[in-house]
Amino acid sequence: MQFEVPQFAEPSEDLMQWLVLGATYFLLLLFVIGVVDLFVGLYDLLVSGNFTKPVEVIGLLDTVLLLLIIVEVHRTLLAYAREEPVIQIVVGAAIVAVAREIISFRLDDFGSGEGPEVFAAAAALGVLLVTLVVAYFIVCRVETVAGEFT
Repeated sequence: MQFEVPQFAEPSEDLMQWLVLGATYFLLLLFVIGVVDLFVGLYDLLVSGNFTKPVEVIGLLDTVLLLLIIVEVHRTLLAYAREEPVIQIVVGAAIVAVAREIISFRLDDFGSGEGPEVFAAAAALGVLLVTLVVAYFIVCRVETVAGEFT
């Protein structure tokens, strides 16, 4: 009786598929909770009259962008479970995450709000965003070209 590696690898692959699917349902639950939180936050803004305050609106936008990140991670896990390419989805999620950081960027988070550390943080976020956008278009182009040859 001879044992082969694929025999032992198959149960592990099946278990990983189930765990990934479990994580997708967990993210779905988090998304539903986030949507409820978004509507509660919007209701609070309208009732309190704070909907004209930029800081309050940015907080609400932050929640929306966080929900978009959850959607992108959910899409990534589903694509992984279906054994589809995930690079484009991952880069898209990273763009949303960096955009979220840029939108919620506050000078107060850097001590006095002045000096080289603020400029360095802002420049790093800008470079990161530009790099991710370029990478996204490269990945889209490569996947389009690869799709033409299959």
